[in-house]
Amino acid sequence: MNTPYSHTQDVPRKRIAILGSTGSIGTQALEVIALHEEHFEVEVLTANRNADLLIQQAMRFKPNAVVIAERSLAPQVKAALEPLHIKVYSGEAAVASIVEMETIDLVLTALVGYSGLLPTIRAIEAGKTIALANKETLVVAGDLVTRLAREKGVNIFPIDSEHSAIFQCITGEFHNRIEKVILTASGGPFRGKTREELESVTCAEALKHPNWNMGSKVTIDSATLMNKGLEAIEAKWLFGLEPSQVEVVVHPQSIIHSMVQFEDGSIKAQMSLPDMRLPIQFALAYPVRLKADFPRFDISRYPSLTFEQPDTKTFRNLALAFEALNRGGNMPCVLNAANEVAVRCFLEQKIGFLRMPDVVEQCLTKMDYIKNPRFEDYMETDRKTRIKALELIN
Repeated sequence: MNTPYSHTQDVPRKRIAILGSTGSIGTQALEVIALHEEHFEVEVLTANRNADLLIQQAMRFKPNAVVIAERSLAPQVKAALEPLHIKVYSGEAAVASIVEMETIDLVLTALVGYSGLLPTIRAIEAGKTIALANKETLVVAGDLVTRLAREKGVNIFPIDSEHSAIFQCITGEFHNRIEKVILTASGGPFRGKTREELESVTCAEALKHPNWNMGSKVTIDSATLMNKGLEAIEAKWLFGLEPSQVEVVVHPQSIIHSMVQFEDGSIKAQMSLPDMRLPIQFALAYPVRLKADFPRFDISRYPSLTFEQPDTKTFRNLALAFEALNRGGNMPCVLNAANEVAVRCFLEQKIGFLRMPDVVEQCLTKMDYIKNPRFEDYMETDRKTRIKALELIN
């Protein structure tokens, strides 16, 4: 059988920019790169406010340049990295423009929330391959982003474990029609709980995910099932699907990361232990699978893999996400902006757990609908929705 590369040493060395290197995905991406430094080189690192960790990472991987979004921290970073002759930039505009550097081969977007949209668009315009861990980019502006990627001939490789699983299942099947994709959800820390029980849950309880170690925003989204709703919208754009072709099931063991059903009825699934380094490595090295010593799935330790339908009456965010997906236009942008505000306020203990879907639903009802939004419309929708969400909360 012919393969693209007969030996892993034939894999071209890739120069990588990691946007959000100090977050959960960013730090794990650097772990992967450290395991395969013969294949990957860190060209750019960016962080929001975690200057200390950014400095440590830069000292270890010696990138060409770093960006600290918080301008007040720039002097600290410059002083620490000056002896290494590493360029230091600051500000959100610098995060968006750094991706245009000619020496970058691949941009890994691991920023949280809406902040990932503009840098990803700028990277696509510059013709860079994208490894996407920022699902909000496609939730907010999926039509715009995927159309631009087609025009520029840019590949977008998914890093979310669910979308990576779908991508792995359809590799080699690109000529075969997908009937539907089945996204799996762990159910989060509150699976099986009633609305009455959720009335009093605390932020600390919501941050205790049973299977995954993620950042606080994604962990809360997992607890409300909004994360799965955002992933459903992302799947629509990544794989060119209709909303009716996207299904969600709860799979508490988090071993099957997603499934694809083809038009002959056959279903393919991707299985592994919950470990984000695996989809990160797959995206960075594609089309080659590099050897890794990640823990292996032992089927004898999991005699039962179970599945159940999600409770969308108790966890209303999932139903709201599908509502936004079906309405289309700027409604997914409204959904995302309202949710980001609601999650932040929940983390700051300003609102309760069940108030979050209330805020999202009210914003979906009150914000103006735009059927075919332009980039400026997305920006304005995001801005106005955040204002409305805060008004509703305060």
